[in-house]
Amino acid sequence: MSKLTIAISSRALFDLEESHRVYIEEGVESYCKYQIEHEDELLPEGTAFLLVKKLLSLNDGASDKPKVEVVLLSKNSADTVLRIFNSIQAHNLDIPRAAFTIGQTPYRYVKPFSVDLFLSADGEDVAEALALGFAAATIVPSKISNQDSDQ
Repeated sequence: MSKLTIAISSRALFDLEESHRVYIEEGVESYCKYQIEHEDELLPEGTAFLLVKKLLSLNDGASDKPKVEVVLLSKNSADTVLRIFNSIQAHNLDIPRAAFTIGQTPYRYVKPFSVDLFLSADGEDVAEALALGFAAATIVPSKISNQDSDQ
């Protein structure tokens, strides 16, 4: 049995709305400065965080062959991702592979990573992936908080 490989965008995994606001309103340079200045601050859980935790929990007690792999696809550049990696580590998420596209759409990494499903908070990225024949879905905010749904 082969493993299920899910690619997730950093904005779906973590709540990056404040830093995304800086990017939109002040540009790339201010965004990079903001991320570097806040790299030691843990990122809050995003809309797909609980889903990722539950998918990765399918590997609990599994042999040396995981059932699920989660790959991070991010529009960030390598110099701004320390905050994301610090948050992945702090939340004890087993996400060993990632690609950083420096603002480019991340769907181009779906095929090289053998991704079965691409999940993103960016509907345009999802539409582009779908147009190329990849399975993809937009993650939208839930009205139920992650704490309320831990059942």
